[in-house]
Amino acid sequence: MSAPAESDDAVPADAWRRMHPVTPALKGWKVLVGVIAVVGYQVADDVRTASELLGGKGWLLVLGAVALVALVGFGYSAIAWRMTRYAVTDEAVHLRTGVLFRQQRQARLDRLQAVDVVQPLLARLFGLADLRLEVAGGSGSAVSLAYLREPDAQALRSDLLALAAGLRRPAGAPAPAAGAPGSVDDGAAPGAAGLDPQGPGTDPLSAVPGATAAGPRAGFEEAPEREVYAVPMPRLLVSTLRSATVAGLVLLVAAFVVGAILARDVGPLFVLFPAALGFVGTLWGRINGGAGFRAALSPDGIRLRHGLTEQRAQTVPPGRVQAVRLSQGLWWRGPDWWRIEINVAGYGTGDDAARATVLHPVATRDEAAAALWLVLPDLGVEDPRAVVDAAMSGRDDEGGFTPAPRQARWLDPVAWRRQGVRVTRTALVARSGRLVRHVVVVPHERTQSLGLEQGPLQRRLGVASFVVHSTPGPVRPRVDHLDGLVAAALLDEQSERARTARAAAGPELWMRSTP
Repeated sequence: MSAPAESDDAVPADAWRRMHPVTPALKGWKVLVGVIAVVGYQVADDVRTASELLGGKGWLLVLGAVALVALVGFGYSAIAWRMTRYAVTDEAVHLRTGVLFRQQRQARLDRLQAVDVVQPLLARLFGLADLRLEVAGGSGSAVSLAYLREPDAQALRSDLLALAAGLRRPAGAPAPAAGAPGSVDDGAAPGAAGLDPQGPGTDPLSAVPGATAAGPRAGFEEAPEREVYAVPMPRLLVSTLRSATVAGLVLLVAAFVVGAILARDVGPLFVLFPAALGFVGTLWGRINGGAGFRAALSPDGIRLRHGLTEQRAQTVPPGRVQAVRLSQGLWWRGPDWWRIEINVAGYGTGDDAARATVLHPVATRDEAAAALWLVLPDLGVEDPRAVVDAAMSGRDDEGGFTPAPRQARWLDPVAWRRQGVRVTRTALVARSGRLVRHVVVVPHERTQSLGLEQGPLQRRLGVASFVVHSTPGPVRPRVDHLDGLVAAALLDEQSERARTARAAAGPELWMRSTP
């Protein structure tokens, strides 16, 4: 067990740093835009009152109010920037914030789940980035360093991943500090890397020039990477047009148009406008988040880069993915495309988490298998591709799956033959859905807890649902309507497998040598 990270009081005074000086302008701008949006929305409800307010010299009052809001927003952001400090040590990232109420946060590197470098459009214009650290600590445990120079954020990300992996600087070496002179040792040997991305069995330190068992160099350069797949923009656009969202929008528009024609009244069409905006916003979110999507494998984990107006560079260290889900809607059945999502402790839920938990927005079957191998290189069977293919499109007992019994058809008449589970040496694989197909993979060592659910109809039919509890995220592993005795036996067996797998799992500090 790792030692607890030191308190903020134990951090040397000269280790504390400020964010970039442009930060108050970027954050103050958000306040101004937010106020204008709220006022504009309220004014739009009463155009006559708005026209009277802007008549004569009323527009001067409006400009004055906007200037006052801007002054308060930018002023408060400037004060908050002066009161904000961060420091990086071998054990944790420390952050002090707050103007009226002071807050001290600490992200322990041994609990680091992912490191993201996020560049919103406005920040990208200034060459700045937001460095976000996701840790295993529940909702609100993430630490955000906004904003740093983009090269400094990238360098600090490399340092944090190396430190989280177990590499250490020699005694007396300075701590990493983004934006500070000498934060990266330019004279040090290049390449703080670790595991060979081509496969297991490599000594972690043998691939790290300048690093020895006694301790690595003071600075860490970015580890090398090998690209695994990239999403072509035409495929992303076509897949968005073939989505259920577009189908729903077309049906909604058709229904309102037909209703307006039959009623000889165009009024219902105005009600359609807000709903259409919602659909368009969803479609734009898919395109904006998936543009330029690339995945690469590196010694410090899985690297994902994507985004159009907001660019995001994610790094998920080895073994941090808790569960994987492959899903295919009805409209993607022809080209055989799949969407792959993951659960990572720390990301949680929400709009931002929804963008961060996509492992592949639209994958071919081969790319889907490659994405799964990124998370789980060893599926624990002799022919892993055959198992994955059976999970994607098989039914009944194809591929060695344990299916739902025949009586389950009364509870799920459409998809009961697709319900099934297979346990391998390293993971639990569950499949479900006929119209929308789902495949869920949970490594044994990432099992949080297990459970059985049985409603009154299930009890009468002698079936039960087997549930694997994972960290918050888009993946909710479960297998519905298994035979009750099979589900109970699976609960006991899977509990033992999870305990054994956790006991044999590798260290959290994955690049530190072990005796």
